Amino acid sequence: MTTILWTPPADVLETTRIGHYLRWLADERGRTFGGYAELWQWSVDDLPGFWRSIWDYFEVVAHTEPAETLGDAHMPGARWFPGATLNYAEHVLRMPGIADDAPVVIGYSQTREPVTLTAAELREQVRRAAAGLRRLGVAKGDRVAAYAPNIPETFVLLLATTSLGAIFSSCAPEFGTRSVTDRWTQIGPKVLVAVDGYRYGDKLIDRRGEVAGIQAALPSLAHTVVLDYAGLSDTDGWAELTRETDEPLTFEAVPFDHPLYVLYSSGTTGLPKPIVHGHGGILLEHLKMLALHHDLGPGDRFFWFSTTGWMMWNFLISAPAVGAAIVLFDGDPAPKVDGSPDFGALWRLAETAGMTYFGTSAPYLLACRKAGVVPSELADLSGLRGLGSTGAPLPPEGFRWVYESVSSTLQLQSLSGGTDVCTGFVGASPLNPVFEGEIAARCLGARVEAFDPTGKPVLGELGELVISAPMPSMPVGFWGDESGARYREAYFDVFPGVWRHGDWITITDHGSCIITGRSDATLNRGGVRLGTSEFYSVVEGLDEVVDSVVVHLEDAEGGAGELLLFVVLADGMELDDALRAKIARELRTALSPRHIPDEIHQVKAAPRTLSGKRLEVPVKRILTGTPVDAAAAKGALANPESLLAFERLAHERGN
Repeated sequence: MTTILWTPPADVLETTRIGHYLRWLADERGRTFGGYAELWQWSVDDLPGFWRSIWDYFEVVAHTEPAETLGDAHMPGARWFPGATLNYAEHVLRMPGIADDAPVVIGYSQTREPVTLTAAELREQVRRAAAGLRRLGVAKGDRVAAYAPNIPETFVLLLATTSLGAIFSSCAPEFGTRSVTDRWTQIGPKVLVAVDGYRYGDKLIDRRGEVAGIQAALPSLAHTVVLDYAGLSDTDGWAELTRETDEPLTFEAVPFDHPLYVLYSSGTTGLPKPIVHGHGGILLEHLKMLALHHDLGPGDRFFWFSTTGWMMWNFLISAPAVGAAIVLFDGDPAPKVDGSPDFGALWRLAETAGMTYFGTSAPYLLACRKAGVVPSELADLSGLRGLGSTGAPLPPEGFRWVYESVSSTLQLQSLSGGTDVCTGFVGASPLNPVFEGEIAARCLGARVEAFDPTGKPVLGELGELVISAPMPSMPVGFWGDESGARYREAYFDVFPGVWRHGDWITITDHGSCIITGRSDATLNRGGVRLGTSEFYSVVEGLDEVVDSVVVHLEDAEGGAGELLLFVVLADGMELDDALRAKIARELRTALSPRHIPDEIHQVKAAPRTLSGKRLEVPVKRILTGTPVDAAAAKGALANPESLLAFERLAHERGN
């Protein structure tokens, strides 16, 4: 029996936003439910009824009312709220329940002193920035690009851009010139707002050369605004953009599916896919998730450690739409102190900022655990009600560490989703208990299923994660993909009419979910499919191992193939026979004999994307003879030099 680590309190229906929503459904719609499972089932069986309830419950402001809720339910191409016009920025700036003089944006940085904006100051900054963009000729449909970190100015720019009906796109300034231009040459931005540099820990990073390279590569640019963030510029273009003006703040009424912003796939092979999200779909999805699942509202301070290159930033900044303030952070989450990383820095920031919800990645939580950090001893975390984890599966020991070392009373919310939908489609709610090592539930309105290879839904066993009914936040499409061919190929080629996400998932008999890694990185040993997440949990649980990557090379003759493990070891450690035997013993004991690698190799680094995701598939391609440049787009990697070790091994193996 799976261990339950947290149980909803007895008064959960009286004290949470989802409880209020259930009372509203009973009063306004005459619908009552016996629990979350019944509510979820209705939300995916009656898509028009559920999503119209979200529209009405959150009092979405329509400049033109929709003709219906779901005009066409076929995927791809489902049409939501046809005829409706609205504006995402208008809803974020409503900030329900937040007084004009109350803080709504609190920005911390290793580059400068903290910056706080009240609700009134945020509206004023957006008003001025929107006027500045108009002076530069920005109009509905134009693209505005931000080469800027997770700071208040970037948030202001997004709201100003979208208030005009223009389209926003951001890249974090740690992205190199090639990574940025691979993305933005596809969308042709008219205006670029860029920082001159930034500090990461105690290092000053000058980005003026990269900005010049980006400008040279984007002939579409009419204007570049330099934000003097690191003190390296003679003038501050941001101050000029947001100068005093008497122009009022207005909101362009745009169709429900009008492009809001463009996000990008990791681009590990070929150009990153430019994923277009719409005003209405993102608004409804984020209202639902932030209020009903994360239980955020007036009085909350919401934080998620993210850069502007990860969709969690876009998710974070929607929180004022449900009345929650946001906490931003730009810098190294574990800055070096006396040569060692300080994993307590963000936990102390949680106390300083008064966070009520702390969001981060599973690898960060596991790194804290491995470093022996006990956050509850470093900071007063009594104000934390929720802790979010995403980016990779969080194993059972990560769950236990949170409840032992962070807080025994908060709700740990493990969730999974993607840039493709800009949300989590499996996650948690205040009504669901926390099961050790499991994601609590499928999210409302998301018909997530596990499919076997024939396309049949399965319960209690591993299957392909699919979404078998449309969600409003599915992409409007890919930029420039007029025929929709790239979009269909990305999600709908395997199971026609059904979204295949590319993860392995098990849906348990009590409704929780276990994600075990990417399905395209499957370890298939003797016909048994093995997920990678539990493998990494065991290997990286060893003190000697800092990071790892595992791949399975199939046998063309139908044999068992080869399971290859690559480990990054702690400083001063060398891989010898004794350590190989220890790794094999741990895998055999914790998992099974099938998990024992055929070979174990030491490498200096495991390849990861700029957002920190591990890359098994390019490693597999390189080891089977694909040239490095064809196997992975180096600009998408945080450490492209890490691929060279696999190239050398491929040559040694004769591939």
